[in-house]
Amino acid sequence: MASGPRPGDVAPAFVLPGGALDGAAFERRDYALTGARGRSVVLAFYPGDNTAVCTKQLCSYSSGLDIFEGLDAEVWAISPQGVDSHESFARSHGLRMPLLADTGRETARAYGVAAPGIGVRRSVFLIGPDGILRWKHVALLGATFQSLDTLAGKLSGIEGA
Repeated sequence: MASGPRPGDVAPAFVLPGGALDGAAFERRDYALTGARGRSVVLAFYPGDNTAVCTKQLCSYSSGLDIFEGLDAEVWAISPQGVDSHESFARSHGLRMPLLADTGRETARAYGVAAPGIGVRRSVFLIGPDGILRWKHVALLGATFQSLDTLAGKLSGIEGA
């Protein structure tokens, strides 16, 4: 597995298709990391829609979006499934953050989290408002995830957050 960017590096740029629930509508669009400059971004790579740990993780982050918003941060979740799968997943669980489709795993490779068999390793990257990677966690097994409290604590230490 490639190591990917390290804290202090410019986060690899990407543009991915995705969507987010907005009331009853699932709004589809392309998400460009450069378009988020000026705010912190939490990138949460996860192996798959509608799997037990991924569902628990993303439900936790979705229910804590007000906390992230208070820290001037966006949360984007990325997996190899397509946007249709993401829409179904978001609707089933009321997930309010954008779910991005990295079907070719190019973004996962750029971040060093592509993994044979499972597609991507469960990981979280905190990117500052200046586009610099400030913190990352890449799980070896992926049976657990970084908590909302842990991420909020790390974000509160980012200058400009």
